[in-house]
Amino acid sequence: MRPRWRDERGSASLELAILAPALLVLLAALVLAGRFQVASSTLEHATRTAAREASLARTPDAARTAAQTALTRELRGSPCTGDASTIDTRTIAGPVGTPGTVTVAVSCTVTIADLAVPGLPGTRTLSATASSPVDAYRSRP
Repeated sequence: MRPRWRDERGSASLELAILAPALLVLLAALVLAGRFQVASSTLEHATRTAAREASLARTPDAARTAAQTALTRELRGSPCTGDASTIDTRTIAGPVGTPGTVTVAVSCTVTIADLAVPGLPGTRTLSATASSPVDAYRSRP
């Protein structure tokens, strides 16, 4: 008896047509996760740097300026856009010998609309907060 062979012409094209969209969605998900990770780590680093530079300033106004300059410098070229920051420098002007901290809170928007993955929102907002101690025994205004 002879075995009956099935005709398998075109099966590779059919497999490719079924698997290609799934592989493209997987690739888009990897790019999306990478973009969020880069934006999140950049935002956290920028807030830590801004808080540290603000804690080294002598006056509250100089601290706000130093923090804003550091945020602008650190977030340049990152996926974050439209950052909104809050810089708390109230304890810098306290009397010598009292501990103080400078707190910087930043939120930014990451755009993901260019990935064209259906079902995902066009943007996502990330936020980070960092504090840095002020030297209690240095001269203050």
